[in-house]
Amino acid sequence: MNSSGYEGRLYRPPSEAESFILQASIGCSWNKCTYCDMYRDKEYRERPISEILADIVEARRFYGDKVFKVFVADGDPLHMPMETWRPILEALRASFPNLRRVSTYAMATNVLAKSDAELRELSDLGLTLLYIGPESGSDAVLGRIAKGSDFEAHAEAARRAHAAGMKLSTIFLLGAGGTERSEEHARESARLATAMDPAFLSALTLTVVPGTPIAKLEERGRFTLPDTMGLLRELHTLIDLTRPTAAIFRSNHASNYLPLSGVLPRDRKTLLRYLDAALDGSLPLRQEWMRGL
Repeated sequence: MNSSGYEGRLYRPPSEAESFILQASIGCSWNKCTYCDMYRDKEYRERPISEILADIVEARRFYGDKVFKVFVADGDPLHMPMETWRPILEALRASFPNLRRVSTYAMATNVLAKSDAELRELSDLGLTLLYIGPESGSDAVLGRIAKGSDFEAHAEAARRAHAAGMKLSTIFLLGAGGTERSEEHARESARLATAMDPAFLSALTLTVVPGTPIAKLEERGRFTLPDTMGLLRELHTLIDLTRPTAAIFRSNHASNYLPLSGVLPRDRKTLLRYLDAALDGSLPLRQEWMRGL
């Protein structure tokens, strides 16, 4: 479901395919991650609240009771102040009688910048799912990809979000440590995924996009992406060592060589059997031409 007149390229998680996408901010307030080119063509700003509310009115006119989920874009709208979030969430709740949840992308810094009372208020008003992409649990890798937060900050952000009644969907990026830190990246990512205890856990594969800082490092020989088997071994380690309470796991993003899905820890052994088969060559992988961002 579309808002009128999106600005620039728009991104949303795969699970929000049927959601009404509300573009409340433009770009990403951080916009320094070395691997990401999603918002490099935009300068961060928040849209006027009058425009946002007008989009909600238009969506109500077109979709009405057919809106069950809303995803608030762009890159990290949780950066917006309560003075902006409050009327948005109130308008969404008043406009869509069948609304079940509101979600958004967030960074650990966004969560930590809000007080416990503010996070609880956001949750009570309907913002109940945050998509957070630590990408790695290794502080060395987090520093190199310029994520802006370390292991402990991500774990604390998750703890505070949970305490406010929010669910988390976390994303980890296979290959983000390069060949140099591949094993460390996988093990520490499993440790952070365990600490964050998300309801949803996804593994994507790093694509080195031309023009990004990490692409320039690759050109100078200072970063090497693990080969296919190396990426599968990282995925094996992540699944094997992560200990969430109960997380819906997905590695079925188009960037991945082996699409998997299940629930951790319930399906751990089954997922690892598929990975073992892929590693020994008895299970075919997604062909290169089928992969993408």
